[in-house]
Amino acid sequence: MDSQKLKEKITQVLGESKVGTLATVVGNKPHSRYMTFFNEDLTLYTPTSKETYKAEEIERNPYVHILLGYEGEGMGDAYIEVQGKASIREDQSLKEKFWNEKMSKWIESPNDPDYIILEVKPETIRLMNDNGEPETMNL
Repeated sequence: MDSQKLKEKITQVLGESKVGTLATVVGNKPHSRYMTFFNEDLTLYTPTSKETYKAEEIERNPYVHILLGYEGEGMGDAYIEVQGKASIREDQSLKEKFWNEKMSKWIESPNDPDYIILEVKPETIRLMNDNGEPETMNL
């Protein structure tokens, strides 16, 4: 598949799938949890609190793995695997952009000093189960 078509298919999965798993590294072992993801082009963003294990883990080791897209409809559902480098962002504009009232269970408001955005810059994205062999995009 050519790179433009691959990017279109990856972007389609990103547009349709907002909940996935984020794996960080703790003592050379993976630690996964479900997160809500947003994207701008191929960069992923997920809101969280500074007072979480994932924030501490990313400060120690910024490399993460994300799974997005598998909806459980069957064995052939398309999904993506993202390997990338995460950073903690505290830009107020990003915090307001990704704020949602449903988050108020964990974060008081977009002005909460503990509210942060994890930004993940992909290094590799693999498109899986898209009616063929896995396709890899290196960035």
